[in-house]
Amino acid sequence: MAREKNCVECGHKVKSLYIQYSPGTFRLMKCENCEEVADEYIECELMIIFIDLILHKTKAYRHLLYNVMNQETVNFQQLLWKLVLAYLLLDTYRSLLLRRTNDESMSFLLASLEVIVNVLSANFAFVLSFALAAKMFMSMGASRRREILVGILISSYVKIFLFAMHVWELPVSVIFIVDMLVLTSNAVALKVMTKSTTSRCLAACFMAHSIRFLADHLTGSRSACDVSASSFQKLVISS
Repeated sequence: MAREKNCVECGHKVKSLYIQYSPGTFRLMKCENCEEVADEYIECELMIIFIDLILHKTKAYRHLLYNVMNQETVNFQQLLWKLVLAYLLLDTYRSLLLRRTNDESMSFLLASLEVIVNVLSANFAFVLSFALAAKMFMSMGASRRREILVGILISSYVKIFLFAMHVWELPVSVIFIVDMLVLTSNAVALKVMTKSTTSRCLAACFMAHSIRFLADHLTGSRSACDVSASSFQKLVISS
């Protein structure tokens, strides 16, 4: 994503994160601005980084978005398509969980069509509303829109916790807790990438997620009404 490395402590650009003397031997560089180690996560295990991401630590997001996802080492276009596919698959799984708890009598084909329509329409509304919210609450150049989109998709990793519902049979309320974690994670990523205030980032993400929720609710309600109407017609005909 970024061409230059960033200090995870202050966000200042740095020339290099470490100096390697030999295979397995290197020295971490310090930031000229804050005089702290530029990226301490280089020596950390993946689990520690993942835990800090869950805790919404901005330095963990800087490490991931600037020092790991770098245009020099990552195929940006290929990464974008993979993230979009993974995001839509996780969102589809979320919708299936909701449909399973709301209406188990619906046929598999009809439920699948409804889920596809809901996921595509809700996320289309989310992207448009997020672009509008970002324009309203912060200054963002057109050249960075794709970079911001990748950051939002990456920071939506919290959706993977939805798989825990199938393993431990958790209540439906967990879905909405995960949704709130996705919202706050998106806000942290947006703050790191745009250097805007926390309130502006939260406002932009809240607006986009609210419109997405309304779009999902409206399409889901309309589909549910159609199913109820068809079921009522079959009941009248049979009687």
